[in-house]
Amino acid sequence: MKAIKFLAGLFLLLGLSVTASAQNGRSAVQHKRIKAGAKSGELTHHERKQLARQQRHIRAEKREARADGVVTGKERREIRREERRASRNIYRKKHNNRVKN
Repeated sequence: MKAIKFLAGLFLLLGLSVTASAQNGRSAVQHKRIKAGAKSGELTHHERKQLARQQRHIRAEKREARADGVVTGKERREIRREERRASRNIYRKKHNNRVKN
């Protein structure tokens, strides 16, 4: 009985850590894409500021979702939707033929 509880707890912890690292991984990749776009001149100063603001908003949503200790499916879907939208925005702003002055 103790072994079953231990294994159940272990699987729960592993599942939560994988989900958390996947979410953090996406944010880190998006941050690197923004940084690289700014460095290469693909993003203007204003575009970089807009994308950074969007990333701050996503981080705030994640903090708010975790505040009560449980991230619901609805909250998770909303965060993923915002992250996908941010990814599209990064791509569009990097490929809109505007260059840093």
